Amino acid sequence: MASVMSDSAIDAALEELPDWQRTDNAITRVVESPTFPEAIALLQDVAAAAEAADHHPDMDVRWRKVTYSLSTHSAGGITELDVKFARKIDALVADAAKS
Repeated sequence: MASVMSDSAIDAALEELPDWQRTDNAITRVVESPTFPEAIALLQDVAAAAEAADHHPDMDVRWRKVTYSLSTHSAGGITELDVKFARKIDALVADAAKS
């Protein structure tokens, strides 16, 4: 099982993830897409990656904005799994922007 990261380790990880912020026991990012269908397409890409990684974020859709929230619930907080998946989401966002 993954271990909860220390506050200093989370802070260091967030320095490398500038679009993410700490919100309680999770890291979050809001992504605004140009259109609603593009927001849903990105959400579907994230969902597929989450299923493949067996690590599922909370996702909140508000028209063109999707908030992704990562926390390892079984560990009770933020773990390296969350940081790794945040990087994956960032890559998917970058890929979607190129399309």
